[in-house]
Amino acid sequence: MRKIARVIVVMLLAASPLLAQTPAKKTPEQLQALFTQHKGDFDYLLGDWQFVANNKQFGKSNGRWSAVKTATGQLLDEYRLVDDKGATFYVTATIRNYNAIADRWELIGMDDRNGLQDFGTGQKAGQEMHIEQRFGVAGGTPNTLRIRYYNIKPDGFSWTADQSTDGGKTWVKDFIQIEAKRIGPPRTLPALAGAK
Repeated sequence: MRKIARVIVVMLLAASPLLAQTPAKKTPEQLQALFTQHKGDFDYLLGDWQFVANNKQFGKSNGRWSAVKTATGQLLDEYRLVDDKGATFYVTATIRNYNAIADRWELIGMDDRNGLQDFGTGQKAGQEMHIEQRFGVAGGTPNTLRIRYYNIKPDGFSWTADQSTDGGKTWVKDFIQIEAKRIGPPRTLPALAGAK
């Protein structure tokens, strides 16, 4: 009997850190307050942008970035790299949604070959937006970017990403840098299945 009691005590002690990490359940009012507080965190990204990117692997490139807000508050954006003649050589889309239960933004990136594998999370930090997102998962060469939007103004923003290819053990600082300038106003997407 003592042996069973010891096993139970050891199991409870081992589980206690896990129990301590479980966040307290939020009330509907708390969830609504968090949503209201954070629903505009990405509003600066709404509209159309032209940007210059510097990538330590691929060099300098130009691009276009457009983002819309859905009728229910999610953001959908398209990031497109173009050559000197304006032809697209890379495009990806991302859906961003605020998760009030976890108190964070969640993102999923997608392109025409890799499915829905590029998951990330983000939070506002002062006047900046910070994201950590994995890319290349489906292609077998996963890497993680720690992205920081900063210098955010109505007509532009700066973006930088540190990259890790070894699960976060080491990082290449400023692996990608972007300077974006607004070329179109913010916009929203009406309800796709409107009520009668």
